Amino acid sequence: MITQMKVKVCGMRDAENIREVEASGIDMMGFIFYPKSPRYVSERPAYLPQKCKRVGVFVDATVDAIRQHIADYRLDIIQLHGHESPDFIRSLRSLCGDSIAIIKAFNIATKEDLDATAPYAGLVDYFLFDTKGPSVGGNGEKFDWSVLDAYNGDTPFLLSGGIGPDDAETLNSQLSTLNSHCIGIDLNSRFEIEPGNKDIVKLKTFLNYGK
Repeated sequence: MITQMKVKVCGMRDAENIREVEASGIDMMGFIFYPKSPRYVSERPAYLPQKCKRVGVFVDATVDAIRQHIADYRLDIIQLHGHESPDFIRSLRSLCGDSIAIIKAFNIATKEDLDATAPYAGLVDYFLFDTKGPSVGGNGEKFDWSVLDAYNGDTPFLLSGGIGPDDAETLNSQLSTLNSHCIGIDLNSRFEIEPGNKDIVKLKTFLNYGK
């Protein structure tokens, strides 16, 4: 069942929608602090989740900006979705400590794209594999998941990129054949009524598939 995997819902910013999505029992909720995103969080929502991990999504932000958001939003996890170098992550880790988990995102189209993960092995807690597209994330398109067979690293990863309500059956049937390091999925644009506002009925139906 899908509930056997960790579930992250990204691109949240409306307080009531945050409450509804949190109540669905997800593990992580993402807040995008990238001004060019249509899901950009420009001000702190009136409510932030208490029962799931808070993930701050950044794109080539400074260490100081990330640290400030960690303090302001009490973030549990940092997701880096830009061109952050291994040295940048070392600096971030030394300043933030081990209490903050780090996810490094990679845009994937072919198995060769997986080679970019090698310099980050041992530096981050998780990878996130997303689809190559015109936007940094939230393109709503899937990549060929079979390329993940070529991933032979030890860092666990989240599967992202265009996962939608219609993918519940496929995911359920492929859980046993996906790369064993896949520990969760990341949901965003294909569950939206509009950018930043998730359709709770579609989300619950998806999460409850196979129960």
